[in-house]
Amino acid sequence: MFNSLRKKLDNFIGSTGKKLGDEHLQLTRSTRLKGIASSKIRLTEKDLKDTLWELHIGLIQSDVAVETADQLIDKLKKRLLSDEIEKKNLDTHIKNTIKEILHESLTPKREINLLDEIKASDKPYKIMFLGVNGTGKTTTMAKIAHYLMKNNYSVVLAAGDTFRDGAIEQIEKHATTLGVKVIKHQKGADAAAVIYDAIEHARAKKIDVVLADTAGRMQTNINLMDELKKICRVNKPDLKVFVGDSLTGNDAVDQAIRFNQAVGLDAVILTKMDADAKGGSAISIINEIHTPLLFYGMGQGYDDLREFNSRWFIKQLI
Repeated sequence: MFNSLRKKLDNFIGSTGKKLGDEHLQLTRSTRLKGIASSKIRLTEKDLKDTLWELHIGLIQSDVAVETADQLIDKLKKRLLSDEIEKKNLDTHIKNTIKEILHESLTPKREINLLDEIKASDKPYKIMFLGVNGTGKTTTMAKIAHYLMKNNYSVVLAAGDTFRDGAIEQIEKHATTLGVKVIKHQKGADAAAVIYDAIEHARAKKIDVVLADTAGRMQTNINLMDELKKICRVNKPDLKVFVGDSLTGNDAVDQAIRFNQAVGLDAVILTKMDADAKGGSAISIINEIHTPLLFYGMGQGYDDLREFNSRWFIKQLI
């Protein structure tokens, strides 16, 4: 997992530390006779030029969006040039600086704890799942239902994907397995009306949470994105969750940006992260739309959903 990005960062830390260590060792030897050798160094742009350029290319190759890669490199350059560094701690200093910058990039404008949000809100709490085709929205919704039920919240599912063949049957199968009710209409029905009926059912039955599926749609399809705006306008979800496939890299970033522009996303869930060899999409999505990554998928089972933690993510990289 994340092998590509981990290697790029390791190479930068190792090659930068070795290059600068060798150069400053020569400088120290030449100055020792003059009695002015120092235990600290201050880096120059020349010191970092080649290794930063290689890291920049490496970030992009590891699915970090170009704009995000530019920001990361710019921050790293400024901080490394501004500090006096103990020569013996050069690698550690570079490593800690990268960790700080990654942590900042992975910190959204507002943190969300789903259980706390539901507890503090009027019932039913309405969560809508959005995204393009094939990212795993329906399965992810079922995982969230399982997660909430384990935490003693009652849920009802809304079969809002009335377009895809087999979508209603898929959500019914999950509902049967989980032991929850699903509100559905016939195929081709108005998705906004299906979700509205689910909300009214939850209100009447005092159910805590409505989980609403929606049809997958390409972010470039204006008509379908307008339909999504209508669904949100009619039902006023408390949480609009973008479900993205981490394996699609920069495509997932572009999708998240477009969906955010259209309806204003509240949170992100990334699927298939256990198979993600690169790892850059998570950094880019949070950095580009400043929206929290709530969970990530690590398999097909209902328990294969993990709460995202930036410190865990950074630890996988460095």
